[in-house]
Parts: sequence; C-alpha cells; structure tokens
Amino acid sequence: MPTVKAGLQYSDEHEWVAREEAGTVAVGISAIATDALGDIVYVELPEVGSTVTAGETCGEVESTKSVSDLFSPVTGEITEVNPAVTEDPAAINEDPYGVWLFKVNATEDGPLLSAEDYAAKHGGDL
Repeated sequence: MPTVKAGLQYSDEHEWVAREEAGTVAVGISAIATDALGDIVYVELPEVGSTVTAGETCGEVESTKSVSDLFSPVTGEITEVNPAVTEDPAAINEDPYGVWLFKVNATEDGPLLSAEDYAAKHGGDL
C-alpha cells in the first residue's frame, strides 16, 4: 500500500500541501497518485505569477498509463515552479513527498484532509 506522509494536508484529487512561511505552501502529488499513475513522463505546471483557484485544474500529469489533470488545492498566486520536475518528471515517482511541483502564496484553502483522514479514505499507510 502506498505511504501517506504525516504532517501534510491532502486534497481529494491527491495533491499534498506543505505549509511554509508567510502563507506560502508547496504543492506536490501523493504516493497514492503516483502509484495509480505509473511512470510519470511529462508534467505541465502553472506559470509563475498566474493565479490558481482551489479545486480547479492548473496543469496536467502524463504517465505511461494516462493523462490526468493537476488540481490546485489552494487559491492564490504561483510564486515558484520546480524546474527539476519538468526536466525529469520521473523524480516524482522516486520521491513523491520530497519533490514539490509548485509554490503558492495562498489566500484561501480548498477542502483539505488531514493525513489520517486521507489515508483512511484513499487506502494509504501512515
């Protein structure tokens, strides 16, 4: 069973949120998502300076199995994207909780789950 990392918050669409300083959050995708997707071969991320809205699509993740929308778990302005992810998307499979996709100056959270609730709902191990 895929691992769910404690201390993070999760969306039902399988994005994780890590709180940083001054309202900034880092966003990535969970091990449950990477397990379901298979080998990730391409990632499209939002542009720095663009605004994302919680629950709406902001990019996509392409794997050997499918193409999936990437949803923003929070509302706010994109402050940074991780260039290493677009250069080597497979890094997400290797370390889903160590590789963030983008950072947002969050003004509002979407519906987020605790690690415990996310694991119980989606079948992961804490």
